[in-house]
Amino acid sequence: MADTQDISAWIALFIGLYALGAAIGELRSPGSWAAMLDGFETSEALRFLTGIVVLALGATIYLVNPWRPDDWLSIVVTVIGGGMVVEGVVILGFGRPFLHFASAMMGAVNRAWALLSAGLGLVLVCVAMLRF
Repeated sequence: MADTQDISAWIALFIGLYALGAAIGELRSPGSWAAMLDGFETSEALRFLTGIVVLALGATIYLVNPWRPDDWLSIVVTVIGGGMVVEGVVILGFGRPFLHFASAMMGAVNRAWALLSAGLGLVLVCVAMLRF
């Protein structure tokens, strides 16, 4: 079992690994994120399932992560969890318009978003590793 001091670091590690994996996938197969968003826009069931999963994961992160105002990583991880809850609710309530907005935001700069995701992933993994 993880020590409560390490929970924020473990969550940051796994979010960082997710961001790195997603970035590598997009860089190896450009346009896959745009195709995914197109699929979300056209499928009610996929949007609903995605909203439920994002909401549940965000709530889990928010509730499991210990709140320590003196620890900046704890604050960041809690904010990420809360943001995921809001994103899940928005996907459930405003799925098509929200995902259309996300698709327009990505536009033709998928590579830039992928590199940003990879950078964020690396930072989170490194910060987590320094905590162990």
